[in-house]
Amino acid sequence: MPLNPEIKKNWIEIQKSHDTPVNAIGVKINKKDAKTLKVWRDEGIDKFVKR
Repeated sequence: MPLNPEIKKNWIEIQKSHDTPVNAIGVKINKKDAKTLKVWRDEGIDKFVKR
């Protein structure tokens, strides 16, 4: 199920200011949280990690 476009937009903006994977509220994603990391990758949020 795709993310709501507003949530995705918000998540991208939050991710741009972090150098580690974060969820949609800016909290670092635990490496054991496979479901959130899968959504993070599938939705393309991983392309916006601050480098």
